[in-house]
Amino acid sequence: MSSDPINSETSLRICNHMNKDHSQSLKAYAEYYGGIKGSKEVEMVQLSSKAMELMVDGEMISIDFDHELQDCSDAHNTLVAMIKSIPKS
Repeated sequence: MSSDPINSETSLRICNHMNKDHSQSLKAYAEYYGGIKGSKEVEMVQLSSKAMELMVDGEMISIDFDHELQDCSDAHNTLVAMIKSIPKS
């Protein structure tokens, strides 16, 4: 991961990666952090230093981060930490 700043270009790159390779994580974020159970389709549409925006079954939700992200490396570490903190069922 890089120390690139979070901007529209890096947001798009992260969203494309998450949508392509981590769809199960996106569903887990929507369920655990967004309170949406049984989602069918989840897509990350934007990532800022403060939150991620997810389209969940046609509804836009925002999930705030617990701190302001400093760069893309921090975004990666934060997203990984968030998925690891979700209790296994």
